[in-house]
Amino acid sequence: MNQWSDKLALLLVTLWVGTVWAIGYVAAPTLFYTLSDNHPLAGELAGKMFTLVAYVGMVSGFFLLIHRLVRQGTLALKQWFFWVVVIMLTIVMLGEFGIQPIMAKLKAQAFPTTVMQSVFADRFKTWHGIANIGYLIESLLGIVLVLKANR
Repeated sequence: MNQWSDKLALLLVTLWVGTVWAIGYVAAPTLFYTLSDNHPLAGELAGKMFTLVAYVGMVSGFFLLIHRLVRQGTLALKQWFFWVVVIMLTIVMLGEFGIQPIMAKLKAQAFPTTVMQSVFADRFKTWHGIANIGYLIESLLGIVLVLKANR
């Protein structure tokens, strides 16, 4: 691990997994606790942070995949690290480009009321739950990614 690209790969693993954990399990819950009287604002701010986390994940994930393929060739396809990145990247992209637009549409349809006080509340809760499950899986896979980063 002497090349700059190896060091960058390790930093990107740290950045990606660190932002997933920090935003999902520290910052977002703190927002909802602090803004308990204004959940729509907390949700909007958390949503913006989760979008940032998604883009960090996409940039990191694509770099990590390319880096492994360039450094190890087809041998990379036989490694846990590679496939964990593929799964995490897939979850991120499904969340950002699949689930988030659906949730945004439900919010827009509910306007001028909040989505949670509208007829769309049940659908929003369902999609939010699916997003939470994906995020949990991503954050747990992040543990594997951190442990396998130097291999």
